[in-house]
Amino acid sequence: MRTSVKILIAILTLAGIGGAAYRPSAAYLKERNRPNWRLVEATRGRIVSVVNATGTVKPVLSISVGAVVSGPIKELHAEFNQEVKEGEILAEIDPLIYVAAVKREEANVATRVADVKRAEALFQQAERDLNRVRKLSAEDESFVAQAEMDKFRFAFESFKAQVDVSVAAVSSARASLDNAQAQLGYTKIPAPVDGIVISRKIDKGQTLASQFQAPELFVIAPDLRKKMHVHASVDEA
Repeated sequence: MRTSVKILIAILTLAGIGGAAYRPSAAYLKERNRPNWRLVEATRGRIVSVVNATGTVKPVLSISVGAVVSGPIKELHAEFNQEVKEGEILAEIDPLIYVAAVKREEANVATRVADVKRAEALFQQAERDLNRVRKLSAEDESFVAQAEMDKFRFAFESFKAQVDVSVAAVSSARASLDNAQAQLGYTKIPAPVDGIVISRKIDKGQTLASQFQAPELFVIAPDLRKKMHVHASVDEA
């Protein structure tokens, strides 16, 4: 009997202690788990993040310099990393066959000009013959037969047309001469802009074949010292 009373007293004592400690413990846990807020004034600024990546440094603008005519490279005046000015000669193609072509076309022009003079002389002679026949016919129609009159008139028209053909041939020959001179000029390859040579793809003595596609000889980057681009692969994360 006494043992049961003792156990009951112990249980009641523990229950009282637990009940007394519950409220402070619950208050402590609530305070401990309460979120802490920090309030600051919103400001505008830059978010800086460092990302490591590999890439290639490239110019903002690069200009490819090619060749219009074919032939062996006779002289090479520009090297890699050399600064050049607009119009400066970078390389020269052997002009031998193009000089010969210019001389041939010059001779052709001279020949066509001489043909014009010959045609004009024949035309003037035909004109005088026709005027002479017309005067005789005006004096007496029986002096010149109609067939003879037609012959002189048609000869006059023929030589007149021949003069026009000769003049047109001169124009054609001069156009061919201009083309040959242009081809000769293309043997000197100038820099199109001011810049730095970032690639040289030819060597002295190398033969160029430009019939089907203009070969790339140099790559020039203007304003390379002022601005460049970095081409890199960056992970999205």
